Amino acid sequence: MYNLKLKGLFLIEHHLSSSYNLPLVILSIAVAIFAAGVSLDISSHLKYAKHASQHVWVVAGAFSLGLGIWAMHFIGMLAFHLQADVTYHFGIVLLSILPAVFASGLAFRIISQLETRPTQFIFVSFLISVGVVSMHYIGMESMQMNAVLTYDPVMWIASVLVAFAASLVGLYILFYIPNVSRFHWRRLASSALIGVAVSGMHYVGMGAARFTPTEGVAQPLSGYAIDRTLLAYVIAASVITLFGIMYISIRTASRIEAQSEELEMKFESIIESASDAIIVADHNRIVIQWNRGATDLFGYTSKEVIGQSMATIIPERFREAHERGMKRYETTGEKRVIGQTVELIGLRKDGAEVPIEMSLGTWKTGKGIFFSSIIRDISERKRIEAQINDLVYLDPLTGLPNRRLFSDRLNALLGQGQSKQFALFYIDLDNFKVINDRFGHSIGDHFLKQVTTRLQSTIQTSDTLARLGGDEFIILSPHTKSNLAAHHAQELINVLHPPFELENEEVFTGASIGISLHPSDGDTADELIKNADIAMYRAKADGKNGYQFFTNELNESVSRRSNLSMALRKGLGRGEFTVHYQPQIQLESETVIGMEALVRWQHPKLGMISPGEFIPIAEETGSIHRLGEFVLNEACRQNKAWQDAGIPPFRVAVNISAIQFAQKDLPEVVSRALDASGLEAEYLELELTESVIQSADRAIDTMHELVALGVHLSIDDFGTGYSSLSYLKLFPIDTLKIDQYFTKNIESDEKDAALVKTIIRMAHELDLNVIAEGVETENQVAFLKAESCNQAQGYFYNRPLPAEEIEVFFQQFKKASSS
Repeated sequence: MYNLKLKGLFLIEHHLSSSYNLPLVILSIAVAIFAAGVSLDISSHLKYAKHASQHVWVVAGAFSLGLGIWAMHFIGMLAFHLQADVTYHFGIVLLSILPAVFASGLAFRIISQLETRPTQFIFVSFLISVGVVSMHYIGMESMQMNAVLTYDPVMWIASVLVAFAASLVGLYILFYIPNVSRFHWRRLASSALIGVAVSGMHYVGMGAARFTPTEGVAQPLSGYAIDRTLLAYVIAASVITLFGIMYISIRTASRIEAQSEELEMKFESIIESASDAIIVADHNRIVIQWNRGATDLFGYTSKEVIGQSMATIIPERFREAHERGMKRYETTGEKRVIGQTVELIGLRKDGAEVPIEMSLGTWKTGKGIFFSSIIRDISERKRIEAQINDLVYLDPLTGLPNRRLFSDRLNALLGQGQSKQFALFYIDLDNFKVINDRFGHSIGDHFLKQVTTRLQSTIQTSDTLARLGGDEFIILSPHTKSNLAAHHAQELINVLHPPFELENEEVFTGASIGISLHPSDGDTADELIKNADIAMYRAKADGKNGYQFFTNELNESVSRRSNLSMALRKGLGRGEFTVHYQPQIQLESETVIGMEALVRWQHPKLGMISPGEFIPIAEETGSIHRLGEFVLNEACRQNKAWQDAGIPPFRVAVNISAIQFAQKDLPEVVSRALDASGLEAEYLELELTESVIQSADRAIDTMHELVALGVHLSIDDFGTGYSSLSYLKLFPIDTLKIDQYFTKNIESDEKDAALVKTIIRMAHELDLNVIAEGVETENQVAFLKAESCNQAQGYFYNRPLPAEEIEVFFQQFKKASSS
């Protein structure tokens, strides 16, 4: 059917003879191969492209491959030479481009997917082949000539099958080329295979065409009349140039995208490695970036929070203010917190609030304003700051406000005006030094905590209870006048009255409270505190365990007290202290059986100072230890001197204060005094007040050590302290001394008389000696004799005498007894 001769042209003879221009055929195939190469390069980027860039690559691939197929087709048609004039319909030519671009777009859409099922792969190949076949045969219809175009059915089917095979092969190569080695020969071979396959479909389709001349007069043809070969080269050059521009543009965009992705990866790496929370939000305050630090801080994963409002991590009470600030910035551009580091409160996923420090930045793009937040958890810093604040303003032992914080609150209250009425309560614990010395500082601290708890139970929410140091507390009570202040002070005393338990032992304490009132007692913080302190010392001097309001007269008392405190230390070194002795009389035999040693202070300017005034000062200042040792040593020495002078031996009684008794080395101090004087221990008696029995177990241990030395022990001022009667059977004591408070009223007060009788009988039942103090009248002596009291002492027999008058007293008393 065909007669083929080769003379630089392929000659195909049929109804109308036709031929192909070989250079143009080669050019068409080259265009197809070049388009395939560009498409392969696009496919290698497309499969792993992200977001919007993927759509750009799909469109670029659709046009590059579609135009390449179309250009190959049109150049191939121009290479086809028919022995008849042929022109082309411009509209149909342009229309033929669309199926090629559509089919190529379909191919690249499949390539953009990471996975494709085989059935889907084959179906899409079929659609692509339909597009390519449509492009070819629509393009054939653009030919205008004086001939009728028909197709050989067998060749037409063959062209369709070749199109499907070419689509399947091309789609497979485009899909899998990113996953194979990118050697140049592999890419070149793949491009050639796709180009030849597409070209093969075209030329098979052209082989199916039959051109039958029309009968009659030839009709004039419209369309292009330019040289076919030139047009083919122009189209090829234009398409290749377009491909080149597109390729360069795509490669440039690819590099920019790669750089952008690299920067984005670096940014992602930086923010993910940051320990601080880094959050990016858009102009609607919607979270678009969330790092691992943010997850650690707030508890939300990135999947949970991206796309959600920033309000998710803001406590509800702050959201309105936050939104106002963001809108103000968007409207006015005013930067109040932008570019600043601010401290805020964040909200965790579990509902817990956390203190945070946030640095807020912003930038603007065509898409709007974006906000970046670098957030740091400052919980630990706040905890440390709170600790430092506590160290500055709180007492570390009790957790109460310290002097500094108390002064700040007092000054703040004073700043509200001079008409404000309030009260200060200056509290000093009684006998705390004894407790501290006896149990040790650790137990003493525990005791102060118990005291704090009790004091707190009495105050109002508006009151400030502070610890000034040691055993001193102070209370600022707003809106408190004198009548309420007295009631409150009594409550404070009462709450401390029940015993405290320390190391399974009952311990008693009291409080001396001084009260100053604003504005009557001062206008400044220092003045009010000082005056309350003065009143407290007066309460302590009046017998402790009570309260005292400040008065102007107390200033003089405090001044004298301060002067005596300084003079006391000097007086011990100057020999201003002496010891007087008061006789103790056996009532039944009217004989002297002992002496009580009583210290006296003759000040060179102030004259004789009462022990009731200087002993408390000595106890508070610590001078009592030195003063007590002086009396003990002098009493032992003097008693031994009397014995050496021929006076019948008797015991001398020395008072031991609670502070002295708390000394751990008291037995050693007593032993040294006896050794230094040479006095036998049986002639020394130590008088202990009930207050020394703050710790029964420890007191018993010390008493047994003293008894082991051979000295006698007595309880002085019995009935005025806190001691439990059960202790009397435990203590190794020899004598009870009835306080003069009861003795002096036995003639006039039946209750006091009953108490004295009870004490005498109880002592006898316990096999204890009883001595009554403060005996001043003959009726008192008669009462005591009638109740079988053992001994008595007081002004009825004699006042306390200097040592040099004792020998005279003995002679006179002996004569009086004989008569």
